[in-house]
Formats: sequence, C-alpha cells, structure tokens
Amino acid sequence: MKLREQANKMTAALKQISPWLFNKFMKRFGAESWDRSRQPVVWLLALVIGIGVAYAAILFRLTIEAVTIIFFGAGELTLFTVVSQMPWWQVVLMPTLGGLLVGLMLHFLVKEKRAHSVTEVIEARALKGGRLKLSTGLRSALITATSLGVGASGGREGPVVHLGATLGSALAQKLGYTPLLNRILLACGVAAAISASFNAPLAGVLFALEVILGHYALRAFAPIVISSVVAAVLTRVHLGDFPAFIVPAHEFGSYLQMPAFALVGVIGAFVAMGFMHANIWTEDKANAVPLPLWSRPIIGGALVGCIAIFFPQVLGVGYEATDTALREGFGFWLLIGLIFAKIAATAISLASRFGGGVFSPSLYLGAMTGAAVGIIATWISPDLATSPGVYAIIGMGAVAAAVLGAPISTVLIVFELTGDYQIMIALMIAVSISTLMTQSFLGHSFFQWQLERRGFDQRSGAPVALLKTIKVRDFMEPPPENLGDSPDGPILYPNATLGRALDLMETRHMSTVPVWTSDEEPKLVGLVRRESALKAYNSALIESHIEEHR
Repeated sequence: MKLREQANKMTAALKQISPWLFNKFMKRFGAESWDRSRQPVVWLLALVIGIGVAYAAILFRLTIEAVTIIFFGAGELTLFTVVSQMPWWQVVLMPTLGGLLVGLMLHFLVKEKRAHSVTEVIEARALKGGRLKLSTGLRSALITATSLGVGASGGREGPVVHLGATLGSALAQKLGYTPLLNRILLACGVAAAISASFNAPLAGVLFALEVILGHYALRAFAPIVISSVVAAVLTRVHLGDFPAFIVPAHEFGSYLQMPAFALVGVIGAFVAMGFMHANIWTEDKANAVPLPLWSRPIIGGALVGCIAIFFPQVLGVGYEATDTALREGFGFWLLIGLIFAKIAATAISLASRFGGGVFSPSLYLGAMTGAAVGIIATWISPDLATSPGVYAIIGMGAVAAAVLGAPISTVLIVFELTGDYQIMIALMIAVSISTLMTQSFLGHSFFQWQLERRGFDQRSGAPVALLKTIKVRDFMEPPPENLGDSPDGPILYPNATLGRALDLMETRHMSTVPVWTSDEEPKLVGLVRRESALKAYNSALIESHIEEHR
C-alpha cells in the first residue's frame, strides 16, 4: 500500500509540474502498461485453472459413475442395458429414492434451492463482474452428480462448465483482480470444462469466447487456449485419448443427398424448439404447484422412473443411448419414441430441481432425430444416401446448436469428434438452418430464454447491461450537511442501479438525489448528481469497448 501511495503522489506531482512529462510517464508505466505486464501472470493462472478444472471434471465424472453403480449396479455406459432387465418396480423405485436424497440435499445444502449450470455463468459474467461463489459451485456439483447418478435425465457438461467457471472466478477473487480479469479467468474455467468433458480443446476455446464472453478479444484468447489445452492433455492422460462418443467408420456417400442434410436442419430446429418449450412450460407448471421443495425431486423421480419402464434409454446422461444411435442400433419407431420420451424426462427432471444441463440431452435428441431421417433417406434412395449413423452425427450438431445458441462451438465439437471434413460441409448446412430457424421463430437460445425470464436480455448488449450492473454506491458523492435527518421526497438506496437513478432524475426532473440507507432509522450516506451518474456510465462503456476489442 505504501508503494502504491507513493506512486500516486509521484503521478500527481508530475501532472502539476509538466503535463507532457506526465503523459510520457503514464504511457510507459500507466494502467495499459500494467495490464500488459500482468499477462504472463494471467497465463500462469490459466495454467493452474486448466489443471484444477481437469481434475475437478474427472472427479465429477467418477462421482456420477459411483452413484450410478450404487443405485443401479451398472455404470453410465451400460445403464439402459442393465435397467431394461430390471423389474418395473425397481426401475421406478431407484429414481424415487434418489429424488428423496436430492430433495434433502437441496433443503439443507443450497440457499438458492437449485443446482446451477451455464445460465448462472453467463449471468455472472454479464451482471456480477465474473464473480461466483466457490461454496455454491461445489454444492451444486455434488447435487448434480447425485441427480445424474440416480437416473435423472440431464447433461453433465453444463454443470461441469459451472464448476470450472466457479474455480476460475474463485481464484480471481482471491487475488483481488478487477472485473475484467475476473471474467477472463472465469472463461478459462469454462474452456477447460468443455475441453475435459468432450476431449475437444478447440471447441472449449470457442465456446468460452462465443457463449460466455461474447467477444474474441486478443487479451482473453491466449489464457483461454492455455486452460483448454492443459485440461484436454490431463484428461487424455488419465482417461485415455478418445472422444466422448465413439463414432463408427462410415462412408459419406453422394453430395446429391445435401437436401436430406438440410432437412435434418429443419427437423432439428423443430425438435430443439419443442425441447426448450417443454422445459419452460414444465418449470412454470411445477412452480405453480404449492409443494415443499424437498418433495419435488421425489415426484419427479417417480415420473421419470415410469417413463423408464418403457424407455430405459432416457435415464441419466444418456451416452450409451446416443452411442447406440450412432451405431444404428435403434429402429425407426423406437427413435421417434425416444425423442418424445427424452424431452419429457429431461423437462420433468429439471423442473423437479434435479441437477443437470441441456447439452447432453440436446446431443441425444439430435442423434435420434438424425438417425430417423437417415433411415428414411436410405429407404428412399439406398444408392445415394449414406448410413443413418452419419445423419445421426449431423443431427447432433443441428439440435445442440439451436438449443445452446452456439453454432460455431457445436460445429467444432462434432468436427473434433469425427475428424471428417466431408461431414463438416453437411454439418454446417444443417447447423446454419436449425440455428436460423430457431432464432427466427423463437428469437433466442435456451440460455438466453432463461436469462430473459430473470429480467436480463443478453442480446441488448453492454449499454443496457451496464444500467443494471452499476450501483449507486459506486459513484455517489459524500452527503452535504444540510439535507435534514430524515428522507423528504424521492430518494435512492446504495444498492439501487444506475438505471434506476437516471430514470428517477428524468421522471422527476431532478439533477441531484439523496442516498439513504434502507434501515428502520434511515441515515444519509451520499448524494447522486446527474453529471456523476452519466460520467460513471460513459466510463463503463469505454471500459467495455476496450475489453471487447483488445
């Protein structure tokens, strides 16, 4: 602190003595230079985050596997095969008992009363300066691992993304970094999580930039790449160098089947929109029922168990079922049934407050949709059409891209899974169509929809977001002594937003507003002037512009 105080005194003295010398000094040793000098430190922290998130993702996966074995006597990759041989009452009982366990965990462990996923990460980046609580992330991961292990239908990638982001954010907060560096390290955790989950480092980088940060600034690129690559390397060392899904050998066939691939994109868009609508509708209906929180997973587990009597493939993350679709192991009508069953099971699970994401269910639905279209295509034109397994791969990308709102990342994930450039051409066609149709008809991805329901429109950009994130306490001035001892007229509280302050001044035609505490005995703590509010807003806009373009 003494060194910083001395530097500030020297800067002030230089500014008074010679403006020219002051400008030279700031150019050499000022904030921009300080940011550049910290880059190697940020890279080192990115390395640490990549290592930590890789082992956290491995532990998370092993926890799911352990819980699955305890409840069903089988691991995730053989779950539906084993469950299909169980008596019906046991298929219903296991998720129901698991729901009781999850309900108790929600009641006693989590203040927010639900497990977190990608939406909370985007919200933290946009509204909270990249800050997430480590304790919340760890509890949320434990609840999600238990939920997926007892058979709830959901994805493990979204919760791992939240866990990775929590670790990155916790490190940044521990070091007292600025919101800019908080967001960069948070994105490093996200990239490492995606990389470790799919063994897809390139997709991890693009997902963190495309979905979480929302920009491709150079200062964020290098640390995110470091975290993603380190996580992929460690995951390959411990779990083997193979992708999340085993794609069988295939022949692409004729380019004359491009209209069929475009059809996969069209149908995939409708499946994605149906999936998102089902999740939101089920959540609203569940919230309208006055039941204790701890009982919701019990009821949801029983309902999912009833679906699993007829479609055991819907239980858990669903990787075995997705792999079977890629290997053309399901018939046409079973594929159609699994689409509706998985949508219902996932919507019920998430509405019942089981932990889980939508990434894996989206890939699952896409594989079933693509395989069904592939069966029809091979029936119509067996000489031109390729195998249904190729259509399943393309369907995975089409549905997932529309649900996640991440077409670039999704294309790269599928490319890293297959390494097939010919499939990439067909995949880009299907992904482009499905994403465009979903945005045209629905207007948002699943994460954007969830944020909008919480009062934040991510698409409005920094100008609107800053009105909600900047607080009055950040720019209020010391209070004068002649305003009295009690509020008189319009007032603001320290935690009010900048938008609230400007709106109050505009509607009441005021240039200054007093700031009081919200206690029973209010105390004057500050004064807000129109000039200071606008200055705070403009400064934040400039900082946001610098963050997104450097």
